[in-house]
Amino acid sequence: MKLVERIFVSILLLFCAGCAFNPATNKPDLVLMSEEKEISIGKEMHEKLIESTPVYRDPVLTAYVNHVGQKVAAASDRPDLQYHFTIIDSQDINAFALPGGYIYINRGLLTYLHSEAEMAAVLAHEIAHITARHAVRQKTAATGASAVSVLSVLVTGSGVVGDVANLYSTAAVKGYGREMELEADRFGAQYMFNAGYDPQAMINVIGLLKDQETFARRQARIEGKKSQTYHGVFASHPRNDLRLQEVVNAAGQLPEESKEIKVEYYREKTDGLVYGNNTQQSSKNRYNHKRLGFSLLFPDGWLVENQRSAIVGSAADKSAKITITVAQRDGNQPADMALRSEFDLRNLEQGEKLNQYRLEGHTGKIPTQEKDAADPDRIAVIFYGSRQFVLQGKITSNDDSEQELIDKYDNLFLTSIRSFRPLRQSDIVEVDIKRVRYVQANEKTTFASLAKHMKIGEYAEEQLRLLNGYYPRGEPKPGEWIKIVQ
Repeated sequence: MKLVERIFVSILLLFCAGCAFNPATNKPDLVLMSEEKEISIGKEMHEKLIESTPVYRDPVLTAYVNHVGQKVAAASDRPDLQYHFTIIDSQDINAFALPGGYIYINRGLLTYLHSEAEMAAVLAHEIAHITARHAVRQKTAATGASAVSVLSVLVTGSGVVGDVANLYSTAAVKGYGREMELEADRFGAQYMFNAGYDPQAMINVIGLLKDQETFARRQARIEGKKSQTYHGVFASHPRNDLRLQEVVNAAGQLPEESKEIKVEYYREKTDGLVYGNNTQQSSKNRYNHKRLGFSLLFPDGWLVENQRSAIVGSAADKSAKITITVAQRDGNQPADMALRSEFDLRNLEQGEKLNQYRLEGHTGKIPTQEKDAADPDRIAVIFYGSRQFVLQGKITSNDDSEQELIDKYDNLFLTSIRSFRPLRQSDIVEVDIKRVRYVQANEKTTFASLAKHMKIGEYAEEQLRLLNGYYPRGEPKPGEWIKIVQ
């Protein structure tokens, strides 16, 4: 046998060795990754995620989500896998899963659900992504058809879902595509049925998410912005999706008396859930991050938003912004080298060593000849413990050619960068955190009248309607339990 033929046969044998039966699909998968490796990767990603993402600290609600999740997982195709359920402290409306049994649901999504069955629908969908090994299968498919490419999955480590800095742009969060999402719906509906939950709750969740998208598009149109709504969970479905209805109906019909919906129980467990932002901020536009332990002064009048993977402060007229991201420090690398490495630069313009509040760092500007339109105008890295904070100031105004404007904003960027320091106890000012409460409507209750007393922004009526499943029209019936915000 020729050498090339022997190599081909060896590769073919390796292919066959990797073709394990998927426990959910019951079909062979060309995935050269053991369950142990899958779990190891998920654990590594979970640890990185928890380091940089706020977790909602409510032991009662956390135990409730875990109880429902474990109940559905026990009825799945991989019941022996150890599952971990985490509530992310974010008002974004989403849920996602990492390989090996790690599932996350955002506080914002829990706010808009109406029953335990609806929560079970979301968790079942994410459990199905894990049982069907969608993250691993998608990575394998992306590597191409060659044996060498497929084998590379074994040595890519966390590359299966990307590092934590890029996690929120991966399929794990944004969705796996039409066919895999429908597959997750099909398995998820079956797991719900097996656990005693009404699979039709999946249809209800689709409806409330589509209402959110409709409102987001309307709001963007009114404000002249581009709509950026994207919910990974169930995102691929239109409102009246016949294929979804088919897979839900195929799961089976439970007798009315044995259907698990639990509206009242869900109401009890979610009463007092934080609504909107859940941050600690002081006056005078000083932003304080309690979990990461830092404080920074933004320019007067700027709006600060804690996004999924960054903190972004923007001028009211959107003419400039400052972005803060955080990562693990790379050993004893000097700050100037860390900054060049972060932006792949050999040189810096106006380079300056930072030594403030016992913290070391470096700042500078990307050389003009190397600068692209998307690049920031001022960059900095600051070491704080085992972390490095990367700060970027960028002028977003179209009229950024005037030197006077450039100098003005560069001074603002430098002022903010130099204000970065460890958080002090005196910085913390308790903000007016708002919570979801349940009340019973009477014959005079309307969402418009309630909105007048809810300090939740200019779209208060629309938000109350979304919270209660009455968007865009309709009024609560006397005696009906509804959500308000206090």
